[in-house]
Amino acid sequence: MYRIYSEYLKDRYGQKVYKLPVNLPISCPNRLNGKGGCTFCADIGTGFEAMSANNSVKEQLERTKEKIEKRYNAKKFIAYFQNYTNTFMSLDLFRSYIYEAANVRDIVEISISTRPDCIKKEYLDFLAEIEEQYKIKIHFELGLQTVNYHTLRHIHRGHGLGEFIQAVLLIRKYGFTICTHMILNLPGDTLEDAIEGAKFLSALEIDIVKLHSLYLPKNSQLYTEYRNGTITLCSKEEYLERLAEFLAYLSPDIVIERLFSRVPEEYAAFSNWGTSWWKLKDEFEQLMNQKHYIQGCKFNYLNGAALDKELLK
Repeated sequence: MYRIYSEYLKDRYGQKVYKLPVNLPISCPNRLNGKGGCTFCADIGTGFEAMSANNSVKEQLERTKEKIEKRYNAKKFIAYFQNYTNTFMSLDLFRSYIYEAANVRDIVEISISTRPDCIKKEYLDFLAEIEEQYKIKIHFELGLQTVNYHTLRHIHRGHGLGEFIQAVLLIRKYGFTICTHMILNLPGDTLEDAIEGAKFLSALEIDIVKLHSLYLPKNSQLYTEYRNGTITLCSKEEYLERLAEFLAYLSPDIVIERLFSRVPEEYAAFSNWGTSWWKLKDEFEQLMNQKHYIQGCKFNYLNGAALDKELLK
């Protein structure tokens, strides 16, 4: 029905691979520009499962790895620099954190979550050295959220499509894998935006997509707007429809890491329409079956598609 991330990792590394979240004592440029960051973001960012940033990178990885090894008999791991913007620091400091992760046993990949306006060649040159020296794959997670530039401005994203395209083109030169985060139910977006997002990511040949259903942290600006009635959120049924069409238009080569947000209830004033993510997944797959959809079933718009249609007349 769609390409699943866990199966992609198993094919790549020969067995199941587990992510180890890392929390650094850093922030985000979008929080330092006077706007307070993206309107959907909480004060603590997204590192709900990570240890305190007061612990060293090595300590975070070793302690979390020990738990997962015992529970799942795990052998291979990804060091996941998850929270905030993990290239928003000096190159020397960035080097020290990455070296620390690379020297932890059984790390096969380093995943770096960051913003498209925080990608520089010098950092990528260093990561290429790490990949060569330690034989560890480098993976980037870039937050885009939507291709609607009006929405990007409204949520104070702090960048547009141009910055994202430039970051992808630069990272692509090094052969690192790229995952893009998307939210298909941001206020102001429509079904057409979801479809255009799928086309945009397919045209850029993104490797992986991580989809998030919008949740509202209790202390976020977006929740204040929701509570005041200045924004509305689409229904669960509308989100599932957008998700189905997104996957239908998405290249079948792109891997799907996530379909719905997974956030502890105590952090969110609104999340997943009060439904568990696994129940939403069941409903979504039922919808895909009803529509007779599989990922990429409408992927017929690139590589001179209009010319092909003309020649078929």
